[in-house]
Amino acid sequence: MLFLRVYAPILLSPRADAWLTVDYLTLKWIHVSAVTLSFCGFVTRGVGSLRGARWVYHPLTRRLADLVDTVLLLSAIGMLWVIHLVPWVVPWLEAKIVGLLAYITLGILALRPSRPLPVRLACFIGALLVFAYIVSVAVTKDPSFLVR
Repeated sequence: MLFLRVYAPILLSPRADAWLTVDYLTLKWIHVSAVTLSFCGFVTRGVGSLRGARWVYHPLTRRLADLVDTVLLLSAIGMLWVIHLVPWVVPWLEAKIVGLLAYITLGILALRPSRPLPVRLACFIGALLVFAYIVSVAVTKDPSFLVR
């Protein structure tokens, strides 16, 4: 079986030619795991925000979400780099990116305590629906999957 490989330099290595091999399947596993963690974290923070929990806005909670989302983004970029794919020339990847922007916008509005509760609830539900769309596009590689 042919594995796609990406070579990243090991920064702490005394040798300039030392390389760490990470294959596409490893990056995909990291990406899917980060998606799962990110979604669970968003749902937890969203429910907490809607119920008025103060821990949702604690700096540690926010930094943990930022860390998971950074791993998610870097693994996605890594997979694209490994297979030499430009995302804006593939329709299903374009749809995922547009969906991601909508998910981020709705998620920010859902977690913002200054917004009225009905607006935050609508944005939270909207973000969950957009997430479902993004996952369906990722699985089917078809941007019109839920529209049919």
